[in-house]
Amino acid sequence: VEAISPTKDVDGFHPISVGKLVQGLPTFIPATPYGIMLMLEHFNIETKGKHAVVIGRSNIVGRPMSILLSSNLPHGNCTVTLCHSHTPNLEELCLQADIVVAALGKPGFVTANMVKQGAVIIDVGITRVEDTTAKKGFRIKGDVAFEEVAEKASAITPVPGGVGLMTIAGLLKNTLQAYKNNIVS
Repeated sequence: VEAISPTKDVDGFHPISVGKLVQGLPTFIPATPYGIMLMLEHFNIETKGKHAVVIGRSNIVGRPMSILLSSNLPHGNCTVTLCHSHTPNLEELCLQADIVVAALGKPGFVTANMVKQGAVIIDVGITRVEDTTAKKGFRIKGDVAFEEVAEKASAITPVPGGVGLMTIAGLLKNTLQAYKNNIVS
C-alpha cells in the first residue's frame, strides 16, 4: 500500500490518506464508505444528530465509515458506536441505532430482533454461500437477514445490488478525481 503514491491512492488505503481522513482533510475516501455516503446523500437520509452503529472494525469499511458518519459533513454528524461480532451488548446497541451499517462478513448476522422500527439498514456483507439450486452453485448473501429486517426498516440495502454497486461508484469518482488532480499538476 505504501508503495503507491498518495496522489494516486484511489482506494484510500495509504497511511497518509487514512491520516488525512481522520483529520478531516481532503483525501481519497475508501470506496465502500464513500459509496455509502453517496447513497445517504442521494436518498436524503438524515444523519445529523442520529445514532449510528457500525458493526465491523476493518480498515477498509468499518473504521473509515465510523469516521465519516461522525465527521462534520453534510451527511455526517452522527453519534457513532463502532462494534464487532464480539461486542457483548451488540443487540442492545443496535436497538438504539437510527442507522446500522453491517460490515462484518457473517451472513444473516443482523436479525429483526436487533433492529428498531424505522431504522436505516446498510448491508455491506458479500459472502458466497453454497446453493445447489443456483446456476453457479452459490449465491451471495449479506450480513443482514434481509426479508425479516426489511419489515422493520425505513430503508435497507439489498445484497447483491446495493452497496457493491455504490463501491464501484465511489472508486470511479476517486479515479476521476485522481486524473483531474494529476492533469492540473
